[in-house]
Order: sequence, then C-alpha cells, then structure tokens
Amino acid sequence: MELTEKIVDIIENADGKALATMVPGCLHVVPVSTVKVVNNQILLVNYFMTKTLENILENPKVSLAAWRGLAGYQIKGVVEYVTEGETFDLIVEMVADTLPDRVVKGVLVLTPEEVYDVTATKERPGERIM
Repeated sequence: MELTEKIVDIIENADGKALATMVPGCLHVVPVSTVKVVNNQILLVNYFMTKTLENILENPKVSLAAWRGLAGYQIKGVVEYVTEGETFDLIVEMVADTLPDRVVKGVLVLTPEEVYDVTATKERPGERIM
C-alpha cells in the first residue's frame, strides 16, 4: 500500500500519536513519540515499551492514530519487531542525531493494511480511504 504525502506528513509531524494493541481480554493504548515512514512502512521507536511489546509479540495486529489539529488518520496493520539490521541501524542513527539521550531498544515496523480518515471537519469522518 502506498501512503500519500499528506498521510506521511501527518504521521511524521503529528501533534499526537497513539498506538493500540490487543490480546484476549486486554486492550492497550499508549502514546508514541518518534515515528518515521520509510518505503511505506511506519517505523515506531521503542524506548520504554513493556506491555505494548508483550502484546505485539502475542498479536502483531495494531492500530495507529495520528493527528495534527483537526486532521488525522488511523492506520491498521501488522507489526514486526526488529532489534538489529538495516532498519534498526537507520533508526539508531536518526535518534542519535535528534535525541542523543535516548536508547533505542527496538523498532516496530508497521505495514499498513487499512487507512481511515478521521479528520473532525470531514463530512464522513472515519471513512476508509485505503
């Protein structure tokens, strides 16, 4: 799935971002900070995740919401967790430049399967657009 420039811009420059995971009997939502889109995959940096990581390892289906002002998107997809390799090295280098006090534990690589427009001013908010 190819994400549009507008979707990428909102994801990377959002005022707020929240990641939802779920395992039987437990819905879990956390704020996320460092996010980068590379080759239509959304990379979320793990600095502090414990329960989120446990959930992802049990059930890799997630939902990410990102918004700026009244404009936003919800992206549903599958996450792969990486702690080494090219993607991990790219993120470690990026974080070292921008947030040198942070330690990258891993990277959640989200492959989008569905995208919804959740813009508050839209005539039909929540409409699936991809």
